[in-house]
Amino acid sequence: MTTRVLLVDDQPLLRLGFRMVLESQHDMTVVGEAGDGADAVGMAGGLEPDVVLMDVRMPVMDGIEATRRIVDAGIDSRVLILTTFDLDEYAYAALRAGASGFLLKDVPPTDLLSGIRAVATGDAVVAPSVTRRLLDVFAHQLPDPGHPDRSVPAVVDPRMARLTERERGVLHEVAAARSNAEIAQRLVLSEATVKTHVGRILTKLELRDRVQAAVFAYEVGLVRPSRQPPGQDRKQR
Repeated sequence: MTTRVLLVDDQPLLRLGFRMVLESQHDMTVVGEAGDGADAVGMAGGLEPDVVLMDVRMPVMDGIEATRRIVDAGIDSRVLILTTFDLDEYAYAALRAGASGFLLKDVPPTDLLSGIRAVATGDAVVAPSVTRRLLDVFAHQLPDPGHPDRSVPAVVDPRMARLTERERGVLHEVAAARSNAEIAQRLVLSEATVKTHVGRILTKLELRDRVQAAVFAYEVGLVRPSRQPPGQDRKQR
């Protein structure tokens, strides 16, 4: 099956580069290009691409607002944010707006193609440099069930009862930002089995993708917040 991609970036040369990379693949085709977020929203509604490869900083309307409008309009397209800037506020805003992924423009072509394929199949992908910071910062805003002196209890969600013990284990690994391959190795499963479990987890919990699943795991207390202060790992990059 061919993945149909809409390219959104205000720099024509970058769009040309992305087009060349994508159309070198037998399973991808570029259905359109937009130079700003407003055009992207209109073209997404008309072309209904599988994936919208979206820049952040653009004239007329930025990529975050364009993503929000595409998602709110119920357009059956998934948005993969691609930006030059490794800034947490962009990543958080993009994911809150409904993006299914966040990658940097200096990502290797193979990783970009893998990310597009993952998003097209309903998965989510976030740049490794952002993933741990995202979870750690979010986790520090949530109650920790391991500390009863906290005034706000963990969220009680009846959807957790729908999961089997194995699915809970897989969800725990997803919340730790591990890939299917890593989860398979840790739990001694095949990647295909892990993918099946992840799909069932998302269905049972009524979630869109792995990012939402990770946030859910923190909310219900399945994963405890890291004790490392937010932003500490920036010195290590």
